[in-house]
Amino acid sequence: MIGGSPSDGKLAYRLIGRLHPRRWLAPLLMSAGPMVVALLVTGVLLVMMGVNPLEYYGYIVRRGLLSPSGLQASLTRMGPLLLIAASLIAAFRAGLWNLGGDGQFLLGAVFASASAPALLAAGTPLWLTLLAASLVGAVIGGLWAVLPALLKAWQNINEIITTLMMSFLAISLSNLLIKNVFFDPGTTVPQTINLAYADRLPPLFDSHVSSGVLIGLFALLLVHWLMTRTALGLQLRVVGANPGAAIHAGLPVIGLTVLALALSASLAGLAGAVEVLGVQGSVRADWNPAYSLVVVPLVFLARLNGFGTLALVFIFSVLSIGSESAARRIGVPNHFTLVTVAVLLIVMALTERVAGRRREKKGG
Repeated sequence: MIGGSPSDGKLAYRLIGRLHPRRWLAPLLMSAGPMVVALLVTGVLLVMMGVNPLEYYGYIVRRGLLSPSGLQASLTRMGPLLLIAASLIAAFRAGLWNLGGDGQFLLGAVFASASAPALLAAGTPLWLTLLAASLVGAVIGGLWAVLPALLKAWQNINEIITTLMMSFLAISLSNLLIKNVFFDPGTTVPQTINLAYADRLPPLFDSHVSSGVLIGLFALLLVHWLMTRTALGLQLRVVGANPGAAIHAGLPVIGLTVLALALSASLAGLAGAVEVLGVQGSVRADWNPAYSLVVVPLVFLARLNGFGTLALVFIFSVLSIGSESAARRIGVPNHFTLVTVAVLLIVMALTERVAGRRREKKGG
């Protein structure tokens, strides 16, 4: 080979192969296609409601992305969503279904909201208070997943059922704590003691963007690296793919199962802490944004890839903030975004079914 060694030629060949359109075009279409179809279907629903879809989507883009206040709100909304996305990726890549994220989120928010004012009243420095309250939220969320993890590891009880049941219990327990233990006696509405704006997570660059978005971004990239580039991540994936093979390989299946679900739940609890310490300031009774189940299709649409999830979470945040404004100005229901997510789930399922049949035909 002229001007280089054979190994250089092989490396160049591999790089060219990775850049070939067939390597990246199909995954891109599998991710972007369902989203485009979902937007078209919801556009038809908007027409049936007497709303111009172009006006609606245009308003969402202007309010959620192009306006300075809307963009800042969208970036702030990303903080807890990124943490929940990291939580789901940690579980799904380990072959586990943690569908109790909403309960873990609420418990983390409640305990973080209760601990922060108490620590400040005891004279704890602000930075240490925020750090400790965030850790409290993460630990509480993680502990709430230990029982489903043990039931899965010891008795092979479906974690979908147990995490959902624990989520319902967590939501009820959160409301009970707010109304009877952590309530603010100075308010008429049942809620925890409000954290002053100056005592919350600091904003970024003299803006209104909560620094929680950086916490979420760091957690998402860290989980992506952990699950794809480390020996621990490989062990977790092996346990999720084939527990029997993992046992024969000498892997501690029970410990890894508990670790994966606890890590996932801890990130969901941290998401609740970030939301209350950075944005809400307090937790009201019966408050439940239900972020976890909304983020599930985004994570799957990104094929459990951290970078793809980051892009989709940003798009969803813009859509969410913009639709809240559209609900006031155009008259479209505020929860119409959930309709888009539901349609997206259906389209994703159909897309995966069609792709599966094509793979079966090729294999046959």
